[in-house]
Amino acid sequence: MDYLTTRGLVLRTTEYKETDRILTVLSADHGLLTMKARGVRSNRSKLKGACQLLTYAEFTVGEAHGFSSITEATAIEMFPELRTDIVLLSLASYFAQLAEVLSQEDAASPALLPLILNALYALAKLKKPPQLVKAATELRLAGYLPELSGCCVCGDPEPDRFSIADGTLECASCRASDGVRMPLSAASLAAMRYIVSCPDKKLFSFALTGAAEKELCDAAESYLLTQLERSFYTLDFYKSLLTE
Repeated sequence: MDYLTTRGLVLRTTEYKETDRILTVLSADHGLLTMKARGVRSNRSKLKGACQLLTYAEFTVGEAHGFSSITEATAIEMFPELRTDIVLLSLASYFAQLAEVLSQEDAASPALLPLILNALYALAKLKKPPQLVKAATELRLAGYLPELSGCCVCGDPEPDRFSIADGTLECASCRASDGVRMPLSAASLAAMRYIVSCPDKKLFSFALTGAAEKELCDAAESYLLTQLERSFYTLDFYKSLLTE
């Protein structure tokens, strides 16, 4: 039997048979991995702690007959703060679903895993505003970063519209396409520029409130969903909690 040791974040768990569980794990070196945790739902299982949703752990995996089974697992970070807050847990689950959609099996994803882990850390440990963590993560996860240097038509450095389909800026009086454009104030534009250009470790070190915050959040979500051309049930559930 061949063995693989890797660190990864549990993005999804599926109960299997009486005591087993199938894990979908995002690793930096190997991309998306599907692994079986035998007997993990038993009270005596030593794998239980490390094989929970949204746990970052080190896994030793045995490969036999084309199937991967976990032989050892040690939790590195379990983000307990997320498990006691349904709103934070639902937002973290949205991030996990995004990561699964954007990753591939046997394809290294060196930037994706740190981004998701940093987002979870910002929510759980730093207590950053969830809506701003969400917006920053969505902009970084989009298929390509938007072009925010200035109006794509006239070059004005402070335009006030964001083209969702193209990821470009326009002035209200300029139009490069017939797609949806969203309003941006100077503050929300400055926040977007910060998000797409700052170092990874500084991604959530910004503040925004009021109307500018809503502009940023609306633009980031719309841009990502437009680029991916799909919806997410985890996002729908998160938003339903905010309206209750």
